[in-house]
Amino acid sequence: MPTRPELASSVILERDGRYLLVRRANPPSADMYAFPGGRAEPGETPAETALRELLEETGIGARNPVLFETYDLPGKESEGRHFLLSVFKAEADKDAVAIASDDAAGLGWFTPDEIFALPIPDSVRECVERLARGDGESATADFSLESAANSSLMKS
Repeated sequence: MPTRPELASSVILERDGRYLLVRRANPPSADMYAFPGGRAEPGETPAETALRELLEETGIGARNPVLFETYDLPGKESEGRHFLLSVFKAEADKDAVAIASDDAAGLGWFTPDEIFALPIPDSVRECVERLARGDGESATADFSLESAANSSLMKS
């Protein structure tokens, strides 16, 4: 019997044409660079998950999350675990300093060209390609992770 997908969220922060990425210390995607993010806790909306994970991994508090893209990751990027990933764009104070913590082994602000040279999941590559093209509008997905958060996917 297939397992229920786990809900996860990540955050895109941009400063002067550079995007904040963390180097993952733990699976899934260990030693890969990705937007700060992680798994939802019971009762959290995807947006709440995104902001909490950003704060835990980087020390940066953000606001005004806007859904950018959603991904159904059945296992290729997530080492066999099935995730429903919500990627949000958010705002943070320009002077906020990012410090790697929690499960982030490192972090940095990277241009799109620098990001494409790093080990990154396909979902990050697709988001950065959209951002580099100037396609920064929010997602219009076939499914809504906000709805999934309120469905049986969040019940244990």
